Amino acid sequence: MDWGGPSFVIAIVALSTAGWLINNWIRAKHGYSLEDEWGGKTERSDSAETKRLREENRELHDKLDSMQDRMIVLEKIVTDRGYSLSDEIEALRATGTGVPLDIKTSEKA
Repeated sequence: MDWGGPSFVIAIVALSTAGWLINNWIRAKHGYSLEDEWGGKTERSDSAETKRLREENRELHDKLDSMQDRMIVLEKIVTDRGYSLSDEIEALRATGTGVPLDIKTSEKA
């Protein structure tokens, strides 16, 4: 093979260009900024789908936060000393009908 011939130089240029194209394709696919031929960066502009996904993500985070708040309230209710789940379960077992018995409550009428 002639190392100084034009076919070798063309092969090197073609391989370098193909590597640069593949690198930019992978970067674009994964959302990274693109690199131009002089080494500068070109930031991606957000597409409509990306904006929609970000908005949906924000809505889901808000919903998750509200569910966590509700769970905290439910945990407080269940762990409250006045709430006697075991008494209600025992009352259901005693009747066998699934209807709870009249359990003593701390309410005074």
